[in-house]
Amino acid sequence: MGVDMREEPDVDHVVGEARPKKLLLRALAGERTERPPIWLMRQAGRYLPEYHDVREAAGGMVGLCNSPEHAVEVTLQPLRRFTLDAAILFADLPQIAAALGQTLEYRVGDGPVLTPPIRSTSDITEFLSASRLHEELAPIYETVRQLTRALPDEVTLIGYAGAPWTVATYMVEGRGGGGSEHSIVKQWALSDPEGFQPLIDLLTAATIEFLDRQIQAGAEAIQLFESWAGILPDPLFRRWCVTPVAAIVAALKAKHPSVPIIAFPRGAGLAYNGFAEATGVDCVGLDSTVPVEWAAQKVQHELGRCVQGNLDPQLLVAGGPALRAETDRILNALSGGPFVFNLGHGIVKTTPPEHVAALAQQVRSWSAA
Repeated sequence: MGVDMREEPDVDHVVGEARPKKLLLRALAGERTERPPIWLMRQAGRYLPEYHDVREAAGGMVGLCNSPEHAVEVTLQPLRRFTLDAAILFADLPQIAAALGQTLEYRVGDGPVLTPPIRSTSDITEFLSASRLHEELAPIYETVRQLTRALPDEVTLIGYAGAPWTVATYMVEGRGGGGSEHSIVKQWALSDPEGFQPLIDLLTAATIEFLDRQIQAGAEAIQLFESWAGILPDPLFRRWCVTPVAAIVAALKAKHPSVPIIAFPRGAGLAYNGFAEATGVDCVGLDSTVPVEWAAQKVQHELGRCVQGNLDPQLLVAGGPALRAETDRILNALSGGPFVFNLGHGIVKTTPPEHVAALAQQVRSWSAA
């Protein structure tokens, strides 16, 4: 701990070529590694008892996300318990909405609540300027800077943001879960797409700025969470999910061509391989419904892309033989190409930490034939 990883380039020189040294970066670069790297969505969070102590000390979720000292601590907590190949910045998806002008609070039973909800194009005009955006998000950038100095040499630091459609659902519905049917945001997007477009454009531009600053601060890879990709019909999936993510990827690659980008279009179904190709992401995260054999053929082999996922988080809660068997099945199916072991969604709060330890050990013991 305490090593400043910015002092020298993170590469090995092998037969005259630069190759990323960290296992995760090698996989994201398209390499079939000797074993899959492993990290887990929501690996820092509610299932760890020590997390709750820090959250209480920070005064709740908003204070925790906006305090670099506390955010760094909870980001590091799972690395003290488990041997993982990456740490993901501890923040929350709706923070960019709060930085743009909404008020963010966390209510028991509701999770994140954003007020006032955005319901028309005119609401967007009252949002804050880009310069204020960075003032509001400055604690996150400082968290990234501190993590670059605190992480072990072999651990990759992942920055992230919500993709524009997902953040838009939070902003319009007024809550992080988006409501059970997402009826308000879908009605707006379906009935008035030209009126809805400025919100997506605003979020696309803000997300590019947000992730660019994270990379400047030291993030070595980026993940875009498109948590609500699966609620859109195909034509609108292309407009509201694929096109904005492609714009973000193109902009970031123009500035930071060596920084890999993972996108997680949860619920995209058969559109997964088209999404990976059209957006230009380096790796696509698979939710738990995606058949791994299909992903191996369509995404890994036909497109030559890295895949990440897709263990059901409830199997991590169950543990035991069921967890071991499914982990083996995924490893066998996807380890023939570039692959990052992860979940098909985030760790749930009832997960026993000892099950996470067992999973990490099983994956790290795997050896590609």
